[in-house]
Amino acid sequence: MLSRMLRQIERAVIWHRKRGHHVFLSDTTLRDGEQMPGIRLDPDAKVAIAKALAEAGIHSIDAGSPAASAEEVEAVRRIAREVRGPVVTAHCRTLPADIDRVAEAFADARRPYKKAITLFVGVSPIHREQKHRKSKAEILRMAVDAIQYAKQHFRLVTFGPEDAGRAEPDYLNELYREAIDAGATTIGFADTVGILTPEKAADRIKGIQDSVPNLSYALLAVHFHNDLGLGTANALACIAQGVDIVQGTINGLGERAGNTPLEEVVMALKLHRDQYGVDCGVDPQKLQKLSRLVARLTGFAPPPNKPVVGDGLFVTESGVHQDGLLKDPASYLPFLPEEVGAEPVHLVLGKHSGRRAVRHRMDQIGLSLSDEQVQQVVEHLKRSPARSVYASEDDLRALAAEVFPEGPATFATGVGR
Repeated sequence: MLSRMLRQIERAVIWHRKRGHHVFLSDTTLRDGEQMPGIRLDPDAKVAIAKALAEAGIHSIDAGSPAASAEEVEAVRRIAREVRGPVVTAHCRTLPADIDRVAEAFADARRPYKKAITLFVGVSPIHREQKHRKSKAEILRMAVDAIQYAKQHFRLVTFGPEDAGRAEPDYLNELYREAIDAGATTIGFADTVGILTPEKAADRIKGIQDSVPNLSYALLAVHFHNDLGLGTANALACIAQGVDIVQGTINGLGERAGNTPLEEVVMALKLHRDQYGVDCGVDPQKLQKLSRLVARLTGFAPPPNKPVVGDGLFVTESGVHQDGLLKDPASYLPFLPEEVGAEPVHLVLGKHSGRRAVRHRMDQIGLSLSDEQVQQVVEHLKRSPARSVYASEDDLRALAAEVFPEGPATFATGVGR
């Protein structure tokens, strides 16, 4: 009787969440992101990142795989105990021993209703035949048995079939139907090898929505890899199709080409609210700080031109762009740096810079140049610079010394303006 009541409550909560104008973001930096070769996060680092994710408004955190090591158990245990706000989930195979290990990690969780488990098993033909060496029926039985066993420890159970993107749609839909009947509260669609395009991803999601009649009893999540550079586009296509959860990582970390970068999803939803019509609950102003924390603790900084959080996004050398930015920053920016918590626009001087930028930057360090002197600097930058760009105050003073070895006649006097 109690079990039936709890199941009814679960379904009522899911029904309510599926009908809101909201998409939940799930972060897997601490698990899938850490699988990037060369990254190893100890429990202290994982807790620090988890707290920052919670502060930013992430809905759920994939904290790790307890079956992998005692250190993973400790990390999951500490996150569940010390981090408030997000649902904390742990990842494991469809094996009773793995499930027991996850339950052990959550044994002293302060908020039992915020702990969850994600069960995975390979379901594509290549995974079934080459990795598991099992039939379709055997994989289905493994999944159902594991979900039913996990429900003895967890109310929130996600079934995430691995390599769903290459699985036969009819078989995948059968797996989802049986998983929900067995007690799964979320079902996941994972493009494990990053092979799908946005159109195909949306079609697969629509097929699930049309062919899994009990989907109203579970949330639908997607997980994309970025092997074709389409992780964000695929996630957005599926949001438009009505998925409930999008999973990804900060800075797009992960195996091979990485995962969907969540910071890109956040800003796309913010800038195109008219198109997607959903809120994700994440504060964009926390993104730069979060990105830098993850970069520092993992040792992998995103490239300067990384969308949304790259250090070079608000640095410009082009004269036309610099002129426009000085007049109105929005003239050459899709969003202002403060919207993602970044530092203000920074103009550097180089061969592409024009007079307006030269005057502006020299004024900032107290060098007041005449029009003729400004032109001399511009010509020097285009002709024979000692370096590619001049960015810092020391760089700019070095530039002035190169152009005016004896010092500009109007140094810091305002004469000639």
